[in-house]
Amino acid sequence: MADVARRAGVSVSTVSRTLRGLSTVSAPTRARVEAAARELSFAITRSASSLVTGRTGRVAVLLPDLESWFLGAALSGMAPALRDAGLELLVYSVTDVRERADFFDRLPARRNADALLVVSFALSPAERARLDDLGMPLVFVSQHAPGRPSVYVDDEDAALRGTRHLLNLGHRRIAFLQTADGTGFTWSSKSRLAGHLRALTEAGIEPDDALVLSVPDWKGNGMAAAVGRLLSLQDPPTALFTETDDLAFRLLAALRDANIPVPGRVSVMGFDDHVMAGVMGLTTLAQPAVEIGRAAVHLARSVIDNSDGTHPRHIVLPTELVPRGTTAPPPPAGL
Repeated sequence: MADVARRAGVSVSTVSRTLRGLSTVSAPTRARVEAAARELSFAITRSASSLVTGRTGRVAVLLPDLESWFLGAALSGMAPALRDAGLELLVYSVTDVRERADFFDRLPARRNADALLVVSFALSPAERARLDDLGMPLVFVSQHAPGRPSVYVDDEDAALRGTRHLLNLGHRRIAFLQTADGTGFTWSSKSRLAGHLRALTEAGIEPDDALVLSVPDWKGNGMAAAVGRLLSLQDPPTALFTETDDLAFRLLAALRDANIPVPGRVSVMGFDDHVMAGVMGLTTLAQPAVEIGRAAVHLARSVIDNSDGTHPRHIVLPTELVPRGTTAPPPPAGL
């Protein structure tokens, strides 16, 4: 390590901090140290570093689903940010109630990572207490955790603005479709629904429980059933707001199969700005998924390096309404 320090023109402690991936080293200094280490064929093993520093050089991520576009995009922001910092990524995905219980019983991340990123998880008080028992920094991602480091968008405000867009087009019967089914895997669903209902109330429209629909089997036949249920109402909706773009795509397919024109008969709006949203012409609320992942890593590194609490508590990223071709004024009455 002393040879690397001499070659790079820095102190041994700076070499140590650089090779451990600490964020207190400037980018130019990091580049010089890494170049010197390569020239001298110097390598430090992660296990040896852990014995000296008490750190593993890893960051763990706990998330509910690997198929979600948003979660995949967030991970794609995390991975290069961790790689640039010389850190490894551990992913723990729990897809059902059994896996969820098993994770919190065994806590596999214990002593195996320097921080845990909790992504889109509505934790129970018992689960939150179990994570606190880890004794490692926690960063909550895509959710606002009061008093905890967190990276998120204001889901309620975004949904409020989305529903106002539909109201401004003239819609008064607006349905909200969600995937949350009581398992607690979708943190943002309640916030988005709250924003939607608030917009209706502020417009003087009394929310109708029949227009808030959970679609449990939305990847199968559930969406077709949901469309049939909503459009068979005595006073059917003229606009459908889905909590995610993934859900909106399934909805558009179900409407197409039922020969219901969009936006001729019903308007459709999603949430996320999925990579395919532009191709599909979907009106949506865009959130910066990749940047959320990147910001979560930067916050985690700050928390790891500043255990005294001198780090940002919350990072709130912006959302944007993106009007496209699936929303329009409602059809004339009687059509």
